[in-house]
Amino acid sequence: MRDELTRQVWELLGGAPEDLRRLTITGPPTTLTSRFPVTDVGAAVVGAALLAATADGRGRAVGIDTRQLAVAMRSERYLRRDGASPGDPFDPLSAFHRTADGWLRLHANYPWHRAAARRVLGLPDGAGPGDVAAAARHWRAEELESAVHENGGVAAAVRTEQRWSATAAGAAARALPLVGTRNLGDAAPRQARRPRVLDLTRVIAGPVATRTLAAHGAEVVRLDAPDRPELPAQAWETLTGKHSALLDLATGADRLEALLAGADVVVTGYRPHALDRFGLAPETLAQRFPGLVVVTLSAWGGTGPWAGRRGFDSLVQAACGIGETERRDPDPACPPGALPAQVLDHSTGYLGAAAALLALARQRRDGGTPHVELALTATASWLQSLPRTAEPPAAEEVDASPWIGDVPAADGVLTLASPPGTVDGEGLRWPGPAPAYGAAPATWPPDAQAP
Repeated sequence: MRDELTRQVWELLGGAPEDLRRLTITGPPTTLTSRFPVTDVGAAVVGAALLAATADGRGRAVGIDTRQLAVAMRSERYLRRDGASPGDPFDPLSAFHRTADGWLRLHANYPWHRAAARRVLGLPDGAGPGDVAAAARHWRAEELESAVHENGGVAAAVRTEQRWSATAAGAAARALPLVGTRNLGDAAPRQARRPRVLDLTRVIAGPVATRTLAAHGAEVVRLDAPDRPELPAQAWETLTGKHSALLDLATGADRLEALLAGADVVVTGYRPHALDRFGLAPETLAQRFPGLVVVTLSAWGGTGPWAGRRGFDSLVQAACGIGETERRDPDPACPPGALPAQVLDHSTGYLGAAAALLALARQRRDGGTPHVELALTATASWLQSLPRTAEPPAAEEVDASPWIGDVPAADGVLTLASPPGTVDGEGLRWPGPAPAYGAAPATWPPDAQAP
């Protein structure tokens, strides 16, 4: 299935068929244990990103080993700062909670989402997992899901695939393309140069896309809101190779304007329309900055009743039936399962990087203002459409040491999973040193100013 999936993905992205001859995939057939073909999916999306990054007519050979793939798709697990683990990336409240009629997956890694969940459940600040579990038992799962969402939190009732398919949100998800592309308007081809990428993403999917672009030579400026700081571990893990700046989009319109005017690609990772008030709607960007490549990533896509909802990989897995499919214990009193990695996040991120690179090449050749749309739920629907096994195939534990490395940081040393793949037989490395969070000015670096 691996070669066929890779061909399908590359064809969907619009890559030249002959480029597939440049890609070699090696390693065991399964390195990520799942009923779904996640090792093959990972190889296909990482392979596509490698091909897109080298689709310059120079015939460079690229490769990916499935053992490195397993490390890359779980990169957050290998993060160390000065040799020490930052701990579990999930807050104790971010878990499956039993409800009166089933299960609910809560996401509470950010403090404002924890506060929303406690508020809905009538719990005081500081209430722990036991308190949340006890309170959730008095709710029906879908009612609690809606209440948490309406109060600014993030949760998803656990559904079977059949139940999800019967909902309007599920029908909208199934109708989404894996990667949506359209032309927002006419524009002359832009001059070829080192790509400049404005990164307005958070968490995993978007940052994986933009760090992949950085690993392949792009100049990336990541913006975060001063009042919504990124979690330290996620910043350490996803900012390498980028410039990290803080900017209030409501008061920093002039600096945002200058960044957009100098960008070749802008990548956003928020809910559809959440950034429209700052002039960041794709159609508005096309009018003001013709030729800009616009990439938008979201959890639930831009159509359907859940388009405006917040979401994360773990919640999409729960809502769309992946959690139930990956269940290891058939007893409904036991919690559902999960994929062996944040597969939806990482896969969507690599697809986003590949699509952005190919769109940029097309723009420089043919002109136009490309818009690329991706969603975690579209990636989930694609995964669920593929053949699966009744029992997960066994996978040997991967020795990660060949595919991790140290990167100097402002206040220590980070140990990170290396960018996946090889180009002409050479492994990829992160540009260093790693930035201090929010320490860079919200401008293009001096050496990136001139066209």
